[in-house]
Amino acid sequence: MKKGNPFTLSFGKSPTELISRHEHINEIVDVFQSDNPMSHAYLIEGIRGCGKTVLMTSIEKELAKNEDWIVVDLNSTQDLLSDLAFRLVDACKNFSDVLKNGFNVSIAGFGIGINGDKAPQDNVSIISEIIGNLSKKGKKVLITIDEVMNGSNMRHFASEFQIFLRKDFPVFLLMTGLYENIYSIQNDPALTFLLRTPKKRLEPLSIMQISRVYGDVFGIGDEEAKKLAKTTKGYAFAFQALGLLYYDNRDDLPLEKIIQKFDELLDDFVYKKIWQGLSQQDKNVVFAIGESKAKVSDVCSKVGMTSQVFSKYRQRLVNLGLAESPLHGYIALTLPRFSEIAKYYEL
Repeated sequence: MKKGNPFTLSFGKSPTELISRHEHINEIVDVFQSDNPMSHAYLIEGIRGCGKTVLMTSIEKELAKNEDWIVVDLNSTQDLLSDLAFRLVDACKNFSDVLKNGFNVSIAGFGIGINGDKAPQDNVSIISEIIGNLSKKGKKVLITIDEVMNGSNMRHFASEFQIFLRKDFPVFLLMTGLYENIYSIQNDPALTFLLRTPKKRLEPLSIMQISRVYGDVFGIGDEEAKKLAKTTKGYAFAFQALGLLYYDNRDDLPLEKIIQKFDELLDDFVYKKIWQGLSQQDKNVVFAIGESKAKVSDVCSKVGMTSQVFSKYRQRLVNLGLAESPLHGYIALTLPRFSEIAKYYEL
């Protein structure tokens, strides 16, 4: 009887078969746990489906192994300070004396002290008192925000977070986001401390590691495993998607049919959304590059651009995580079968 499929398409959920980014995890955990942290915040940047949330979750789990850490996950679509107040109150209910007034956070955003204390407090006051009490107990607070976006909500939260740091509160911030959103946040004049915040840009997974996972899970030879791994181009979502499909269909369908299903998953879950965010010239460049590495001079010729004009579009695609320069004078797309699937968007 075949075991349950070890691969998953659920964004953010840690699959059974996971290629961990140990270097990033160890670096961030070590910095946050040091006696004199070089930074109290990190930004994790990358294209959709590259594994940002999985990396953040892995860091959370590693820190949560230490009882001195309290992890608070915030929803970027909610009022961040109100959300933080709610979640801190909930997370600290089992700590004696931290909620000495029995805080209760109302929908209106005020904390009402019970046990005889009826004085209303705003969210910032609640957060400051709780973190201050946690600090006295030797506790640290990790705040995580997945798929962060710029706006007044983020600016208000970041301003208060800077105040917490000036008060020497043991608070740490870990955020994930797309390139364009991280860029907007780091270049907002009201968020200058984030401009100096270390940023981790997620690169493709190791083809060698993907090959080994596929070989072990499917019981196939090195060459077949390597062929499957190269099909993913190291893209984290593709690693899971192809693994899921091959696991369920390898005994019934030829690889060609599995790849067709693979294209459909890439289209439905990720590529359609990415394509919508590109300009028409971006799209023209993607088509001109094609599925294998292409000479920059050939791409310029196809799209009718000078090398100077093309360099701006090349840098934009690189920044977005869609392209790379594998060799001098060449450019290649980073996502598997992206230009092939995108042809259907232009019909």
